Amino acid sequence: MGTPAGRVARLLAFNGGYVDTAGFLTLHGLFTAHVTGNFVTLGAALAQGSGGAIGKLLALPVFCAMVIAMRLLGGWLARRDAPVMRILLMLQTVMLAAGGAIAMYWGPFAGDPDAGPAILTGMVLVAAMAIQNAAHRAHLGSEPPSTLMTGTTTQVMLDLADLFRGLAAAERKSTVDRLARMTPVLLGFALGCAIAALLFVAVGMWCFVLPPLATLLAVCAHREPPGAPVP
Repeated sequence: MGTPAGRVARLLAFNGGYVDTAGFLTLHGLFTAHVTGNFVTLGAALAQGSGGAIGKLLALPVFCAMVIAMRLLGGWLARRDAPVMRILLMLQTVMLAAGGAIAMYWGPFAGDPDAGPAILTGMVLVAAMAIQNAAHRAHLGSEPPSTLMTGTTTQVMLDLADLFRGLAAAERKSTVDRLARMTPVLLGFALGCAIAALLFVAVGMWCFVLPPLATLLAVCAHREPPGAPVP
């Protein structure tokens, strides 16, 4: 099953793939878990005259503002010996639940993707995933990223190639250990994407029930490091 940090990283990777896919399908091409894709889809929306440009323009400043806010909040909590990671994950759970509730109440957004309810849903989900990105970078730095798989996929392929060509015993062990950490995260993200797509087709906006449950599981799986306060 791996370490507690590894289990949390896998749950967050599943959540990253799931929320990004569900958000993309619901919000006309808005990526909620990372900002890179929104630059591409924004350019496409502007070039083709399609909708959704406002949400994609707002996603970057909302994401950045939330990351800064979480950094400041994390420092404030740490100075008070509070369980920072657990609190951030609980805050993300609340934000995902709020975004899902808005989507279920006003969605599906088949009309204007720049309408207020669609933009509000998107920005709440972007804020929730910004919390995940900030928390992961600050508190799970030794684990593979949970929302961006390009680097992880590249490293997994390089390690597989190295194992194929043969390595010395010490190098082989470190490579196998790295694969054991990265591969489940990559598979978890892919599984989240697949399940989100299937549930979106099957139950529509009710697919947003699952992400808060995934982050609650991450809260349960998280263990504070030695010497950290126990909530």
